[in-house]
Amino acid sequence: MAVLNKIAALIKDPPPTYLFELSEAGLAYARGTETGFHRFEPGTLLPSPVEDNLLRADAILSAIGAAAPGNGSKKKRPAAVILPDYAARVSVLDFDSFPSAPEEQRSLVRFRFKKTIPFDIDSASVSYFVQPAASRKKIDVLAVIVALEVIARYEALFRGAGFHPGSITTSTLAALNLYHGSGIAVFAKLCGRALTVAVISGEAIKLFRCVTLEESSEAEILGVLYPTFAYVEDELGAPVNRLILCGLPLELARGLRCEAEPLRSRFGLPGPYDAGLLGYLESIQN
Repeated sequence: MAVLNKIAALIKDPPPTYLFELSEAGLAYARGTETGFHRFEPGTLLPSPVEDNLLRADAILSAIGAAAPGNGSKKKRPAAVILPDYAARVSVLDFDSFPSAPEEQRSLVRFRFKKTIPFDIDSASVSYFVQPAASRKKIDVLAVIVALEVIARYEALFRGAGFHPGSITTSTLAALNLYHGSGIAVFAKLCGRALTVAVISGEAIKLFRCVTLEESSEAEILGVLYPTFAYVEDELGAPVNRLILCGLPLELARGLRCEAEPLRSRFGLPGPYDAGLLGYLESIQN
């Protein structure tokens, strides 16, 4: 499912040489198909849609330098940066009709987001993609919005390390490039205390949620999954065929009445801190 290729990036550039995925746990990185991970000390990065995520920017800058040492050139190296899910807001917006002019589209998406985000819509970066329609009744638009203050800090960090962050996305949107299937599937990824759940039907994302949990217990996770499964049956009129898990045990699927399997990648088993990185690699290797 080439989600990353279909969503309008915040800035579009050719495929970058360097890839970086940031999380509370550390920095995952890739150059070509060579990958690695630098772990952070607790309190280095804290994903948030409204506050500065980079609590110890110096430590993160050091990890970037260790992952990709400078070559002495003053020219910025192109890089893709994958943000934690909880740093952004992703939503599926449905419309009876959608204008053709890009400016009108953007204004309409901003208007729909306005009352549902915890920051000023006028100080936000918006990216969106009109998804393939199964019928002509509704038009589903997958939209991503990030506070400018949050994204500017990430961009400044990588520019300070000698990179041009020309492509920016979020972890699960990139990770969904690893999904290949038909029917209806639920994708669930736990990264720290952030649980991200997406409902996929064919080539379209029908629901996207990212919530923070108090203890990341099985009861809390099921408290998010059960309503998601109910939504699928009520709104899509069919049961979930598969549950795709990342950072979660397969045993979680007990009682959910569907097949469960881990997220997979040809570059290695994706974990909660590098699934986006491996998904991005999948998209640019095809």
